[in-house]
Amino acid sequence: MATQAAASQFFTATRYAVIGASSNTKGFGNKIFQWYLDHGLDVTPVHYKDASVTVAGKEYPAINDISALQDPKNTSLSIVVNPLATLEVLAKAKDLGIQHIWLQPGTYDDAVLKAATEGNPFKSVVYGAGGRGHDGWCVLVDGPEALKLAGKL
Repeated sequence: MATQAAASQFFTATRYAVIGASSNTKGFGNKIFQWYLDHGLDVTPVHYKDASVTVAGKEYPAINDISALQDPKNTSLSIVVNPLATLEVLAKAKDLGIQHIWLQPGTYDDAVLKAATEGNPFKSVVYGAGGRGHDGWCVLVDGPEALKLAGKL
């Protein structure tokens, strides 16, 4: 399970990426990407099909794979996709040396949690019960306090 320490450690990175960012204003991929923008963080949208993501009327170029990240070792990943896609992202993230992962509610199952935690492949993994959200750790709800603890708010 995640702890407040893991959530704040997630924000020690200098860059962020939202896997599953989208232009759909009703979707969490859009809301979470906008949250990073609203907090002035260096964030890259990752969308497997779309070349850009529109948030609040502004278009942002997207990458379609995390292997295209500019600085993966200093990028924390917020994951907002289904568990099967999350498994693929985690495998690539390990290979790229990504250190911090935030698994939003609905993005993981037992196989994902095993891949994310077995052998401690990442410095921090935020997921599961806890936090202040009713579905568990969510960057929209728990991010501000974690940012504050990381000295970024």
